[in-house]
Amino acid sequence: MRLYRSCFALVILLLSTFAFSQDYDVLVRNGRVIDGSGNPWFRADVGVIGDRITFIGAAAPDVKAKRTIDASGLIVAPGFIDMLGQSEDNMLVDKRAVSKLTQGITTEITGEGSSIAPTNDRARGGSMDFYNTFHIVPDWLSLDEYFQRMIQQGMGVNLGTYVGAGQVRKMVIGGDNRAASPDEIKAMQEIVEDAMGDGAMGVSSSLIYAPDNYASTEELIALAKAAAAHGGVYATHMRNEGAQEFEALEETFRIGREAKIPVEIFHLKSSGKENWGNMPKVIAAIEQARASGLDVTADQYPYIASATSLSAPIPPKFHSGGTDAFIDRLKDPAQRAAIRDEISKQNGGGFENMFRGVGGAQGILVTSCLNPELQKKYQGKRLSEIASAENKDPLDALMDIVIADHDNTGAVYFSMSEDDVRFALKQPWVSVGTDFGGVAPDGPLAQFGGHPRGYGSFTRILGKYVREEKLLRLEDAIRKFTSLPAQRVRLERRGLLRPDYFADITIFNPDTVADRATFESSSQISTGIEYVFVNGVLAVEHEQVTAQTGGRPLRGPGYSMRAYAPEGLQPRGEIRGVITDTEGWPIARVRITLIDATGKALGSFETRKDGKYSIPDDRPCEGCKVTAERAGFTSQQRKVDYNGLNPLSFSFALQREIPSQSGAIEQSVPKTEQK
Repeated sequence: MRLYRSCFALVILLLSTFAFSQDYDVLVRNGRVIDGSGNPWFRADVGVIGDRITFIGAAAPDVKAKRTIDASGLIVAPGFIDMLGQSEDNMLVDKRAVSKLTQGITTEITGEGSSIAPTNDRARGGSMDFYNTFHIVPDWLSLDEYFQRMIQQGMGVNLGTYVGAGQVRKMVIGGDNRAASPDEIKAMQEIVEDAMGDGAMGVSSSLIYAPDNYASTEELIALAKAAAAHGGVYATHMRNEGAQEFEALEETFRIGREAKIPVEIFHLKSSGKENWGNMPKVIAAIEQARASGLDVTADQYPYIASATSLSAPIPPKFHSGGTDAFIDRLKDPAQRAAIRDEISKQNGGGFENMFRGVGGAQGILVTSCLNPELQKKYQGKRLSEIASAENKDPLDALMDIVIADHDNTGAVYFSMSEDDVRFALKQPWVSVGTDFGGVAPDGPLAQFGGHPRGYGSFTRILGKYVREEKLLRLEDAIRKFTSLPAQRVRLERRGLLRPDYFADITIFNPDTVADRATFESSSQISTGIEYVFVNGVLAVEHEQVTAQTGGRPLRGPGYSMRAYAPEGLQPRGEIRGVITDTEGWPIARVRITLIDATGKALGSFETRKDGKYSIPDDRPCEGCKVTAERAGFTSQQRKVDYNGLNPLSFSFALQREIPSQSGAIEQSVPKTEQK
């Protein structure tokens, strides 16, 4: 028996290195694999069947695949994870997510303070201009209903979302600038719990904006506790990233400690020229919090400018009551004077003074207007240029544009230093987020300008900070893009290249990968991303997006239906099981075939070292059979009546064949049956 087990162990070792003849859907050969763990690259082939990685190792020369990719000279990595995108609305308009895929992104996490769902009429009011422009009928209320809509229409990339603290506040209170009552906080907690059950990743806040800014720390702690009870994360655009950043950090740490919840700091930065050079102190404060036992991490984009609405420099208190009330204030001369007075204060009046932080109108670039008549007039121009052309004070020009576009204008703010960006990027607990929705150089969203981070955040790091400046090891950069964010939001079977992980794969040329988008021309596709697979679907080929969409909604750890449908998708039928010998040892190289009543093979699978097999098939099959065949063992078969909707399990215990003294093959008899 010891000899038998030793031989079996040797077989297992060989199986882990060499692939048997196997019909893969995709086989990537000769690539340098960086698996996302941070470990050094290694040479290996990667096999994919359906939506899963099924093999990593040295594939035999005769291995078969429907599609073979020669990755010589290329890096094979897990698909990149955007820790803060903004594509939840954009993919309703253009599902391709071109700007994401072409920089290697396969998964996006979104929902910064205001999430796509849950929602009601009160909460979605601020989005109706966008929906009406693109003829979108917002027919969902719950997060699950939104996800089901996305499943029906298709998605270019995987999408997970937080439930926004500002979103639930709008649902319960609206846009009013006041404290929440105990009953209102309880109602908001229940909404958070429902969203967590639908698969939200946690709860998020965006505290420089209304109505999030109106929430007290205690309110945020209460919502964070509701998310923590379901395994969620508290993710935040802190209350201040400028002159009061350290006070904002302390509030963030307090929320994490009192709610007993992991913390993610969105787009880490030191904003405002007077605060340049503060990043080492910010990092030290976060390191101290981590050393004390608080699980806090961050993400960033690798640029010296941020992007948000043109109205963001106007103090949050003037936004109270929603968009229409805000626009009415901007039309009131007395209110305009009050706004000007607040912005002119040296200390910012208790809010993050973005206008002063960028040095005034010259530091603000108007990038997008929803109103077509304003696009040619303002897009691509500095606010100082617009004010000069219209002979206006810069703040008057800003407010007039906001009024004309009903607060739908986007802008870029040049508020950061390169040294601070580089210092943050070196930290091992900082991942990457574009903070920009999926767009494309063509299609319905092409009319808008943007920020180069939307097209080039990940490729900029690979080209500029890894290859050119050597600020990071390539393996460390890939870890930031993959396993680090997957660990943060607890994505199952994503973020690493491993057998049985989902086949989210990015293949790129390390010598040519680079961003091309600039602030002057932001809609430029990156170079060097050769292939991208999303759940096994080829989404990018030779730097070009294909017509195929493989994205899925991703559900968080509190998803209530995880045991029934882990991915939140309609269960897909499959025949599955385990093949062993009569002593219970798993057997490799067993050919399992599903055959219909006419004798036609519907699907097959060849087992590997674990003896497991899976044949996905959602077609009903009456009078079918499953056969198990391998040289050296007696074949077996079982009859199957199969509805095609649910998994059906069959396991086989194959008997070994042994040669008789006459040379004929006889069945071996299990020891328990010997007389």
